[in-house]
Amino acid sequence: MTISLERPATITTVGDLMKHPELQIGDDVTADTAMDILHSSGADHVLVRADDGRCAGLLTRLHLAPFQARSWYTERTPVRDIALDRAPFATADMPASDALAAMRARGLDTWPVVDHDGHAVGLLDF
Repeated sequence: MTISLERPATITTVGDLMKHPELQIGDDVTADTAMDILHSSGADHVLVRADDGRCAGLLTRLHLAPFQARSWYTERTPVRDIALDRAPFATADMPASDALAAMRARGLDTWPVVDHDGHAVGLLDF
C-alpha cells in the first residue's frame, strides 16, 4: 500500500467567487419603483426576495425595458408579475466551473447564490 502525501487538488467554488448582493427588493415592489432604484443606483440588476425572504430571482434593466413608458400599468405591476431570471440558482458549495457552464447555457451574466433554504447569500458575476 502506497500512501501519498500530496495535497488533494482544491476546487474553486461559487462561494469563493461570489460577492454580497448590494441591492435587494421585495417582489411586491412595483415596476416603477424598481426602475427608479436601478436608475438611481446605477446598477444593472437587483435581487428580488419573495414574501418569505427566499430568493425570487434577479431583475435586470432588460426585464424592465417594456415598462419604460411609465404608464398607469407600471405603477400597478409588482415585480413578481414580471418575467425575470428565476430558479434554479447557484449554491456556495457548487464548483465554479459547473456554475459557469450553467450560466453560459442560460445566457446569464449574473446569477443569484442561495443557501440550502433558498435565501440569497450572494451574487456570482462572470
